[in-house]
Amino acid sequence: MHIGIVFPQTEFGGSASEVRAFAQEAEKLGFEHIAAYDHVLGANPHRPGGWHGPYDAASAFLEPFVLFSHMAAVTRTIGLTTGILILPQRQTALVAKQAATLDVLSGGRLRLGVGLGWNPVEYEALGEEFHNRGRRMKEQIAILRQRWTQPLVDWHGEWHTIPDAGINPLPVQQPIPIWFGGGAEAALRRAARPGDGWMTNQRTPSDAQPLLEFLRRCLREAERSPETFGIDARLPYADGAPSAWLQLAEGWAAEGATHLTVNTLGAGFQTPSEHRLAMQRFATASRDWKP
Repeated sequence: MHIGIVFPQTEFGGSASEVRAFAQEAEKLGFEHIAAYDHVLGANPHRPGGWHGPYDAASAFLEPFVLFSHMAAVTRTIGLTTGILILPQRQTALVAKQAATLDVLSGGRLRLGVGLGWNPVEYEALGEEFHNRGRRMKEQIAILRQRWTQPLVDWHGEWHTIPDAGINPLPVQQPIPIWFGGGAEAALRRAARPGDGWMTNQRTPSDAQPLLEFLRRCLREAERSPETFGIDARLPYADGAPSAWLQLAEGWAAEGATHLTVNTLGAGFQTPSEHRLAMQRFATASRDWKP
């Protein structure tokens, strides 16, 4: 099982030196990937009609491609994973270019997690339609795969037109792995067809078990093997002591998880150094695990 760490940016701030220290410490401790969440804009919680989302204008988010470019420059081997990038609110050609550039500059370390998102404010501000985002994402995935593997693409689809053009340089990975987030049945169907893996936000293996069974059915219907499809589970640091973490890890392994990403958000930490200390504690506690 590949064990990584969530970059806790909403509780971390924007200090370049702290970002650097986090990435280098994660690599030194043996974590295999760093995951970062994505939100471009936060809504004013006092706007007319109020606001009920989990994030608002006071929530700090560093843009993932820029963040990972900085991390890639100060590390050598650790993977860089969006968990997830809200794909349909972004221009597909630009995502293809940004992802390819990051993959080149990092030496092939990018894993692109994608999802639909939930915030209509971001879609409106970025000039994209919120209500057809699922249908558009299917076409986006096909375009990304072509953009990353072909020097020229001539595409005339329902949502996109590409007049015989390409990106240069192409990424190291051809194509860059695309993993899907989301817990709805429609999201799992989308993941099973073109995806390389699924990123689940379910808190425990038992919570995820019905979704995993549904996903495996979707994979079989798509004539794909569940054994070659990745599963990336979150492990909440705040959920307990090392024995509880190990129990969760073993449970996820039993459910077929290939990746485990530790999340120190929500544990009551107030400073970047506390998050790094938690990362160190987890690495020490899990050193001899064999889940």
